[in-house]
Amino acid sequence: MNKIKLTFPDNSSIEVENEIRPLIIVDHFHSSDRKVIAVKVNNEVCSLTTPVNISASIEPVYADSSEGAAVYRRSLCFILATAAHNLFPGKRLLVGPSLDYGYYYTLEKDSSISTEDIAALKKEMERLVKEDFAIETSYISYENACNTFEELNLTETRKALNYNCPSKIMVNKLDEFTDLYFGPLVSSTGMVDIFDIMKYEDGFLLRFPKHTDCTKLPEFNDQPKLFNIFRTYKEWGKKLGVTSAAGLNQLIHDRKINDFISITETYQTKMISDIAEQIQTKKSARVVLIAGPSSSGKTTTSKKLSLQLQARGYTPKVISLDNYYVGRAETPKDEFGNYDYECLEALNIKMLNENLVDMFNGKEIKLPSYDFHEGVSYFKGDTMRLEENDILVMEGIHGLNDKLTPLVAPELKFKIYLSALTQLNLDDHNRISTSDNRLIRRIVRDYNYRGKSAADTIAMWDNVQKGEKKHIFPFQNNADAMLNTALDYELAVLRVYAAPLLRCVAPTQSQFAEASRLLKFLDNFQTIPANAVPNESIIREFIGGSKFKY
Repeated sequence: MNKIKLTFPDNSSIEVENEIRPLIIVDHFHSSDRKVIAVKVNNEVCSLTTPVNISASIEPVYADSSEGAAVYRRSLCFILATAAHNLFPGKRLLVGPSLDYGYYYTLEKDSSISTEDIAALKKEMERLVKEDFAIETSYISYENACNTFEELNLTETRKALNYNCPSKIMVNKLDEFTDLYFGPLVSSTGMVDIFDIMKYEDGFLLRFPKHTDCTKLPEFNDQPKLFNIFRTYKEWGKKLGVTSAAGLNQLIHDRKINDFISITETYQTKMISDIAEQIQTKKSARVVLIAGPSSSGKTTTSKKLSLQLQARGYTPKVISLDNYYVGRAETPKDEFGNYDYECLEALNIKMLNENLVDMFNGKEIKLPSYDFHEGVSYFKGDTMRLEENDILVMEGIHGLNDKLTPLVAPELKFKIYLSALTQLNLDDHNRISTSDNRLIRRIVRDYNYRGKSAADTIAMWDNVQKGEKKHIFPFQNNADAMLNTALDYELAVLRVYAAPLLRCVAPTQSQFAEASRLLKFLDNFQTIPANAVPNESIIREFIGGSKFKY
């Protein structure tokens, strides 16, 4: 028999015969106060019940890590789907967007789900968790999978198998229910005991803890504006008959994708036009502040909005907040001693506000510049004055925070929040994360324009998201308007660029787990060639070939 050597993070190791399930060796991780929810085998996240049959490095995935949180939430979704199947057999459970540490769901019924139904769902989930059922993972044949999903009325999951047809398919089983998830789950239901279900709009929220504190649920902070954006786009998707990856793949397969691209782009342009109209209606607005998380398309949006404003008689003038950095010597540092260029104090707020007030009073100002190489602020002679029909356009992460512009009267400001919130799902129970959409955009952009590998971009993503949660997301409800920059066809385009980059991440790199997950995610999409993308599209900001200059 061949022996398998497993090496732990402390460099200790054991040898076993043939194969072993990680659940048996959890005690080797020597942590009594942190819950081990999965493992990394050669930097790939695996369930505790996945057999290890090669020599490998093995390390724990804790519930209070970002990777552990993904396993926790995915497992909760499966338990909810099982509970819904047990209580409402034949009814489709449909997942929607993420809202403040919760996923929005609807149950396919004639009307909104009742409070009694929600209470019953929660009780059934609690039963499944309390009884600590094993979550079984196994392979079944393609034919068996098709029949199973048809019998369970998992419509979109079944359709997806028309465009990704492996000979065997990994499925998950709990109680008497079978489903498909694109990532590992916990080994048993008792491991995910912190959750809640609450009524929200026509459906409900499945709420889960923050990964930084998996012992309790955070207080719920509603995001009604963002939810309304999702609902608007979802209704639009239903009218077009494209609400899932399978629906998009069908259009690509039938060679009808070009019309869908044109409709999608036209619809987004209309949304930008509507915002320009809101600005015009306000009349008093002199500065447009655009904010959004990384790779939400702020630059292209500012240019497309400027065109719409020009069509309404304005002359847009752009101010880059990058020019107002205080200089490296005055830049605050984070808890790790690194310069924190994303904090508000990294900008010269006093100079910015004095400049804005002077321009609104008809004065000419000297525009500062910033040397990123030397880390110093300087003046090179650029000036700016606002004429009667001029309007300022400023984009940056702090745009929705009134501390950025405390001297500017509210009636002079119009604030826009951008999100890449696709209305598409992979199937009924697997959502497309806004964060994943943006990360894939950024991987492509960083490689094309910044010389960074996929591993480089993945490595910094946690810090990027940390900054977004601190500086952007808390202020999104301050926006006068919100724009969804996601295009429902874009992942089929981005796959062409992102997949080869992700395949270059080696199993020896810590970023392999995320790269592997994203590759499996992108496998759900057929491809669309770049020449199908209009040159004014937001997607061109990432893949290149835009008519706009950046």
